Amino acid sequence: MRGKKPKPPFDPQAFLARANGGKTIARYSRNARVFRQGEEADSIYYIQDGKVKLTVVSRQGKEAVIAILGAGDFFGEGCLAGQLVRMSTAAALSECSIVRLSKREMIRVLREEPSFSEMFVAHLLSRNIKIEEDLVDQLFNSSEKRLARVLLLLANFGKPGQPESVIPRISQETLAEIIGTTRSRVSFFMNRFRKLGFIDYSGGSLEVHTSLLTVVLNE
Repeated sequence: MRGKKPKPPFDPQAFLARANGGKTIARYSRNARVFRQGEEADSIYYIQDGKVKLTVVSRQGKEAVIAILGAGDFFGEGCLAGQLVRMSTAAALSECSIVRLSKREMIRVLREEPSFSEMFVAHLLSRNIKIEEDLVDQLFNSSEKRLARVLLLLANFGKPGQPESVIPRISQETLAEIIGTTRSRVSFFMNRFRKLGFIDYSGGSLEVHTSLLTVVLNE
């Protein structure tokens, strides 16, 4: 008997391009806001290219970065679980192309397209694992190791495909907010990484080398 022809991998980009009403595609310049904390949660977003950061601000005005997302990631999915207002602010870290799907359209697609539903559930599970890893990292690792891990994640180390060794340069203030330390500590570690050859600055970009893994793996 002939084996079954392997099913081609689901392509969310191609699928979303065919989606009907309730969808818009927009480009965002660096630092442009996609939505703000406290706004109505009525849609979900998919990043076609670029990077987006999610931040939250406490009642005392303290800001924290809770996620850095890249191509292939969804965000704003809280509206599907009954979230009425945005719990975070989403802003572009670099130039981005982002698809916006209305909540109604997203629910329809999840009901009618099994391949899309399967891919979206996989995304949610992956996001949950990432949140758990971030919590462990915050509880048990040093500031230096947390910074190294964030830089490797920004360069997509550990994800399918080739890592992006050159990434848009991210401010030290933002890095400090992500790992929960001061800007001066981030500056100290970044200079140390550069002297050791783990990273390089090139104009407006940052080059991350695989050798930076030694910081994360070192006990």
